[in-house]
Amino acid sequence: MTTTRKNLNRRSFMMGTVAGTSLIALHPFTARAAANQAHLRILETTDLHVHVYPYDYYSDQPRDTVGLARTASIIDGIRSEAANSLVIDNGDFLQGNPMGDYIAYERGMKEGDMHPIITAMNAVGFDAATLGNHEFNYGLDFLMKSLAGADFPVVSANVVKEQGSTPTDDTTLIKPYVILDRTVTDGAGEDHPIKVGLIGFVPPQIMNWDRRHLDGNVTARDILETARAYIPQIREEGADIVIALSHSGIGAANATDGMENASVPLAEIDGIDALLTGHSHLVFPSPDYEGVAAVDTSAGTIHGKPAVMGGFWGSHLGLIDLMLERSGNEWRVVTAETSARPIAQRNEDRTVTPLVESDDSVLASVAQDHDETLAYIRRPVGRTDAPLHSYFALVADDPSVQIVAIAQKWYVRQLLADTEYADMPLLSAAAPFKAGGRGGPDYFTDVAIGDVAIKNVADLYLYPNTVRAVKVTGAQVKDWLERSAGMFNQITPGDADQPLLNPEFPSYNFDVIDGVTYQIDVSQPSKFTPKGEVLNADASRIINLMHDGQPVTPDMEFVIATNNYRAGGGGDFPGATPETTILEAPDTNRDVLVRYIVEQGTINPAADGNWTFAPLDGTSVLFETGPKAQAYMGDVKGVTIEPAGEAADGFFSYRISL
Repeated sequence: MTTTRKNLNRRSFMMGTVAGTSLIALHPFTARAAANQAHLRILETTDLHVHVYPYDYYSDQPRDTVGLARTASIIDGIRSEAANSLVIDNGDFLQGNPMGDYIAYERGMKEGDMHPIITAMNAVGFDAATLGNHEFNYGLDFLMKSLAGADFPVVSANVVKEQGSTPTDDTTLIKPYVILDRTVTDGAGEDHPIKVGLIGFVPPQIMNWDRRHLDGNVTARDILETARAYIPQIREEGADIVIALSHSGIGAANATDGMENASVPLAEIDGIDALLTGHSHLVFPSPDYEGVAAVDTSAGTIHGKPAVMGGFWGSHLGLIDLMLERSGNEWRVVTAETSARPIAQRNEDRTVTPLVESDDSVLASVAQDHDETLAYIRRPVGRTDAPLHSYFALVADDPSVQIVAIAQKWYVRQLLADTEYADMPLLSAAAPFKAGGRGGPDYFTDVAIGDVAIKNVADLYLYPNTVRAVKVTGAQVKDWLERSAGMFNQITPGDADQPLLNPEFPSYNFDVIDGVTYQIDVSQPSKFTPKGEVLNADASRIINLMHDGQPVTPDMEFVIATNNYRAGGGGDFPGATPETTILEAPDTNRDVLVRYIVEQGTINPAADGNWTFAPLDGTSVLFETGPKAQAYMGDVKGVTIEPAGEAADGFFSYRISL
């Protein structure tokens, strides 16, 4: 089956008129193509991050929203809707989940070894791919050994071993571009030759993100500079159409040197007919990009050229449909359509309905690697000398939050070495994700003393956020904490058993900042609403805010390690904006946590009590947590807690004497 699929794809584009396709509705471009016209469909995957199986290795359970095996199951049908097609991957395939880590850190890649994602891509029958920034995470030797097994060309134009006077004089790490010689079938059923040029680009920020692997070995040119040099050359070599494989997001329209998300100005370059985009883990066309300059979300175009971004982890298959017209011996694009087809549907009640089943041949191709990865994630990667739980994370400094903050700080400090920020005070912001609430009385992190497996990390960090760092002032640090302190109701001094927690305030917005000490005076009104709007401009709950034993003043400067959600403005935290961001790291917070535990061997993330409530004599408050909390009650620092009886819906109530 695999061989047949590849041969059809290699010999020519798969034809919608092959046996069995009469039951499949042809795309209008194929159905109405004239004798001098041909419909070419480009199928894109991007940011697969080693997700072949529909499986979440962190939580150790199946997941219907991910997996190349699921995406592959719709590829043949989508190919059959068109007379001619190409399947292309847009980068970030080699790293990103525990299967990738297992191959890199455990099994290794020797000469002749096959990487499972490459094996799966071969089984699907990809025509080409480009590199993403995460391809460099394990080093160049690992990358090149992995690429050696690909049955398809992999291109990248702006990663350079030796720079020449212009990009076209460079010695690139791999081929900068490829011109595919293919045959297309026109509307009259006649076959014609066509040359399709494919050129790849990666964010030049790889030189910062993977400096330890790349420094002294390669350099990275600006994407736009590289494209302007190569596109005319590709045309001169006979390419009828040129498709840019841009592992770069859809960002600002105005070009600047060294842009990370350069796809908008890239689309403006003459000679490019269509763009595959990625890197941002979003979908295009979609409302995500409404209002972005030069982007038309309804038409699916950037600067009038068709573009697509097929989600991430195999969540979508991106499609660009090109209607080509032949004049003499040349082809040109006369019209185009773009779309992105999902593999699953999220329902209003938060359930997920799979829209496709897995392709058995793709699953079979990496079945052994999958089984070995399961054994890997279930094996300890380190030990903890303190229990990691979140039962009291909303009322006291907490070990499950502490370990995340420590790991973030460890990682960011490495990336800021040898930069202008290296000597600035480094803080770390983290929040509890599993803290009861609507999740119920069992929705808490609970990792016992002893071995820590990779799958336990999902209990500590639920989301696939990536690490960011922001530069802030002392005034912004205080307001960041004021924003977090909106978690608490205003408490009347002297009264007993008042409800402490505001049920409208989500736990993931309760940031604790490690690296400073402070108290929260809950007798004062909150400065912010649960959604982050200013409620009481002069309110001040944060008192005794100190750094290294000295008061934090408004004009001090700090770096805060956080995540992309927060740094991008999520939660509306003062100081956490794209404008204050100084570091956009390539790794997820979850991966950083795993790496930290592996490096340390044994961790002891006992909470250090860097924040407490300000004393209020004769005052007590109540809060609810899970029934298993009592086992850890004696470990909580900085606050006096006692049981106060059962609460509704399986929760238990506890009393704090302020």
